[in-house]
Amino acid sequence: MNLLEGLQILDLTDEKAVFCSKLLADLGAEVIKIERPGGDSSRWLGPFWKNSPHPERSLSFWYNNSSKLGITLNLEVKEGQDIFRQLVNKTDVIIETFPPEYAKKLKLDYQSLVEINQRLILASITGFGQTGPYRQYKSCDIVASATGGQMYICGAPDTPPLKPYGEQSYFVASLFAAIGILVALRERHQSGKGQHIDISLQEAVAATLGHVFTRYFYDGAVSQRQGYYDRDGSFCLLPCQDGYIFLTIDREWDILVNLLDNEGMAEDLKDNRWQDSQYRRQHFDHVVEMLTRWTKRHTRAQLFLLGQLMRLPWAPVNSLPEMVNSIQLSERNYFVPVEHPELASSEGQGKRRPSRPLPNKGGSLGGPPLPGGGPHPPNPISVEG
Repeated sequence: MNLLEGLQILDLTDEKAVFCSKLLADLGAEVIKIERPGGDSSRWLGPFWKNSPHPERSLSFWYNNSSKLGITLNLEVKEGQDIFRQLVNKTDVIIETFPPEYAKKLKLDYQSLVEINQRLILASITGFGQTGPYRQYKSCDIVASATGGQMYICGAPDTPPLKPYGEQSYFVASLFAAIGILVALRERHQSGKGQHIDISLQEAVAATLGHVFTRYFYDGAVSQRQGYYDRDGSFCLLPCQDGYIFLTIDREWDILVNLLDNEGMAEDLKDNRWQDSQYRRQHFDHVVEMLTRWTKRHTRAQLFLLGQLMRLPWAPVNSLPEMVNSIQLSERNYFVPVEHPELASSEGQGKRRPSRPLPNKGGSLGGPPLPGGGPHPPNPISVEG
């Protein structure tokens, strides 16, 4: 039995929160993806199978909509709205990413929907939330990363602010929304009533910077971009023979110096002045220079195993092929086969995708991504109105 078996969810999300409904679907909820006539806009997000742009070949859409059912429904016409309200009457959760005023115009806002179903939980994920002067502003991942403060501290001191790779704000907001939904379900079990969960992309990103805000509020310190090593001297990312290795430093100083000394490379780092952590921070460039000479003599695997033997949290920087072939991930069956009509040919056999991050023993992983959209209606029904 899956964890959320019996839970019914309507998915009205775009790429901003589609991962939220995917998580819940993979945990056993019955999720119905509602697409507009012509198909969801995220069907046109690459990369595409065989590099051929087509609404049926978006690999991003496949991944984010595995385990879901789907319908086509025009919510801007009366017939579509009537059918949607029938679905609302017997659903547990709705997840949506509409602009606040648009949802209210279509009577898809919480006040309208709760009149149909008092037990309904509505999760709204928008750029800046349902309230405040920015509530109607447009947003996307880079806007969220910039306004949420994340870009300000990403990158090197001598570079402009950098956005983290991928669409991290969407993943973070989806995780917070999923957690909020699970908590709301728990509360509904006691009160019998649903509630409205209001998720802001900006706030979701800002929530990842708790340590940065803490330093500012209590010490007045404004964290800066620091590049490949921590300006406080606690860690650094260094080159080695076959890539890069992440090392922790400050608490492991004596161990590090002994390791370098065993290979005749400690030099002045053995002097007593380097025992002072404040002194090390002030002269950290020299520490990095000395450590780099040492790490370049070793492979990532050698340093990783050495760190583990010494009970140190060192780590190699893995490439994607190395991740796919990881013996750790393989043992845990993290990558699973993809089931999709487009991959029925021999050329498509053996393709894999990341599994759900929350495996549960005895439960089954959800099914293949929903087909259809564009000119062809998704399963199981199509109601365009």
